[in-house]
Amino acid sequence: MAIVAPSILSADFGHLHDEVADVVAKGAEWVHVDVMDGRFVPNITIGPVVTQAVKKAAGEAVVDVHLMIVEPDKYLADFRNAGADVLTVHAEACTHLHRTIQVIKGLGAMAGVSLNPHTPESVLDYVLDELDLVLVMSVNPGFGGQSLIEGVFPKIERIKESITRRGLSTLIEVDGGVKPNNAHRFTAAGADVLVAGSGVYKAEDRAAAIAALRAS
Repeated sequence: MAIVAPSILSADFGHLHDEVADVVAKGAEWVHVDVMDGRFVPNITIGPVVTQAVKKAAGEAVVDVHLMIVEPDKYLADFRNAGADVLTVHAEACTHLHRTIQVIKGLGAMAGVSLNPHTPESVLDYVLDELDLVLVMSVNPGFGGQSLIEGVFPKIERIKESITRRGLSTLIEVDGGVKPNNAHRFTAAGADVLVAGSGVYKAEDRAAAIAALRAS
């Protein structure tokens, strides 16, 4: 079954604690935190203080922090100390990607690398063995509620093939346009973790939406 990671980007921030606790109570195993700096992506969201509040509300659920920021190395320890269990950086934002991955692992967090839609999976060739997770963006990062980019499916398949061929246990996560009615396409291509913002938080029945994503 797929791991479901509702993105708090689509939550009601006026009631964030309750929103996070609600999706966990209804079956979400991970909580996805989108961090944006207004530089790497054209939006600004949250920092370590809010991440700490998410961790408190999430209980035993995994707090999955996606850093859509430039110079992520400066903030890795801050987010880890705030409660991040997974720290994912963008390949496009890291000058020394291998070094950044080692810093994350040294902090005791799961290490992830994200790829924008235009970025080929070949950039992972020399670091894939070090990764706990690959996050494939199925939309251009920066805003929630976008339609998925169809070209992502063969990309997921190629990454999955590489992971299998090398005998790795690296997870593939996808973010962007994931809904209960299309989740099976992502998992069929090889995805293990499904990030869903509006697909969960805007659903009339959140428990049913999470169950449908998990069963995909």
